[in-house]
Amino acid sequence: MALFNKKLSLFVEGRKETFGKLESLRYKNTIWFHVASLGEFEQARPIIEELKEQYSNYKILVTFFSPSGYEIRKNYSLADVVCYLPLDSKSNSKRFVEVVNPKLAIFVKYEFWPNLLFELKQKQITTILISGILRPNQIFFKWYGGFMREALLTFHYFFVQNQQTKDLLNSINFKNVTVAGDTRFDRVSKILTQNNHLDFIENFKNNKYTVVAGSTWPEDELLLVNYINKESKYDEKFIIAPHNIKEDAIQKLKASITKKTVLYSERNDKNLADYQVFIIDTIGILTKIYAAANVAYVGGGLKTGLHNILEPATFGIPIVIGNQFEKFNEAIELVRLKGCISIANQKEFSSIFVKLRNDVSYREKTGKINKNYIKQNIGASKKIINYLKTKL
Repeated sequence: MALFNKKLSLFVEGRKETFGKLESLRYKNTIWFHVASLGEFEQARPIIEELKEQYSNYKILVTFFSPSGYEIRKNYSLADVVCYLPLDSKSNSKRFVEVVNPKLAIFVKYEFWPNLLFELKQKQITTILISGILRPNQIFFKWYGGFMREALLTFHYFFVQNQQTKDLLNSINFKNVTVAGDTRFDRVSKILTQNNHLDFIENFKNNKYTVVAGSTWPEDELLLVNYINKESKYDEKFIIAPHNIKEDAIQKLKASITKKTVLYSERNDKNLADYQVFIIDTIGILTKIYAAANVAYVGGGLKTGLHNILEPATFGIPIVIGNQFEKFNEAIELVRLKGCISIANQKEFSSIFVKLRNDVSYREKTGKINKNYIKQNIGASKKIINYLKTKL
């Protein structure tokens, strides 16, 4: 299948390099973090940064399951080795643990690999889960889930995001649990301390009201383009950062917009202030772009899976998302608090964007809810670090 699918090809080919990369860690003091993809990496990042600063004598290993996360963070400077996690066979698990022999094994959110976990337990390696979140319908809590329950119980400690997860673990007689929250709050709160200024964004914005649509998919862009073409005013600016930045998709998006539109890749020698729509056909700068927004739309919530809403929230701006967000605790909370607005169709999309554009008081009040939510939820990293210190 990898012959016909680029992502699968990366998945297969990348794993061929894993054990070669791991050899550099043999006989070294290593702290190992395993993440599924980019979102989980961001949850691990505050812990990695703190440990690297306080325990510089330890090597840091970061393993990924997904190519999308690995390809973006494979050159992460604070990790000594970044590689794919081998597939979960008994032989791979035995070889992996033998080579790495980590002082600590730290899994993020909901990564559970039975053979690997059993091997870590056999070698008496301290294994913890951070930013964990579990749901009642998962196999661990079914009558037929004994094998996976046994794997879950190999962990020494769980730091979880919410009380429901703690209650579920308690229900299967696992007591080493602390509700610490989500480390991503600590990560995004630090964004405000960095330089988020981008000259070309300021030039485009030109002090006008600006909507930033981040990580959009075709279903998001359909609503957005309809609004831009039919409802937007001449002094209303839009920055669109699509999830898919392949040239054909970008050109199709640009062609669908009737207002004056410019691409990031063609920004040079352009007077950006003259354009109403700016399409970002590159990666890695969306966080800084959110800093310039008056309102954010975060894509994926209509169909494909909601993207990160905490980054725009930390800048204290209103956020609009689709209506498929039930697996994202922060979205559930912010929709309940009314800092995040969920829409399901074009009518709802256009209605809320007209209101956000015209009602400055509502816009400021909504954004403040999001900013306060971030502030109230920081601190998970400190609780986790305090525990890890006792194991190092």
